[in-house]
Amino acid sequence: MQIPKDNIRNNILKAAENIFLEKGYSKTSMREIAAKSNVVLSNIYNYFKNKDEIFCQIVRPVTYAFDKMLHEHHGHSSADILELYSDSYLLYVIQEYIYIIHQHRNLLKILFFCSLGSSLENYKEDFTNRSTLLVKDYLQNMKAKHPQLNIDISDFSIHLHTVWMFTLFEEIIMHKISPGDTEQIIKEYIQFEVIGWRELMKI
Repeated sequence: MQIPKDNIRNNILKAAENIFLEKGYSKTSMREIAAKSNVVLSNIYNYFKNKDEIFCQIVRPVTYAFDKMLHEHHGHSSADILELYSDSYLLYVIQEYIYIIHQHRNLLKILFFCSLGSSLENYKEDFTNRSTLLVKDYLQNMKAKHPQLNIDISDFSIHLHTVWMFTLFEEIIMHKISPGDTEQIIKEYIQFEVIGWRELMKI
């Protein structure tokens, strides 16, 4: 009986995910992925160009989640900045962070701690740089709409905004924080950060 191609592809991804999680990208070989997935090594290349493509496909749900979050909050079609600090919006952000942690804990671990040697080993830095530019542009647009806003905020402070977000996720994962405690920590973090941004921008 022939195994459907989608099943073979998924077996390869699942096997690779487990090995990446255990050994990291650089110490994982294609032969190990083939052996664990029960797929002949040469056949794996019918589904993926190389190990890096497999890695990127595995963590894609979480990189997509971060990109989606960035553009929803600070992209050209995002909400007005005054709406962003409403209670309903804050609740949405808290739930968004909690969802990413609960849904993608292993993928976050792979991306943050197991990506050395892959094309995503500098993901956090690259994302932070993109985020800084996008937030600066967003603040300029909001200043045009709301002249009373203070946007005289250093690039480095904007940069830290994203660095702290990644640090939050990393610390929760490293210390194996329980789901209940994770929710409390995220709520405290969001409240702490929002109060600071409100004060800086005089909202």
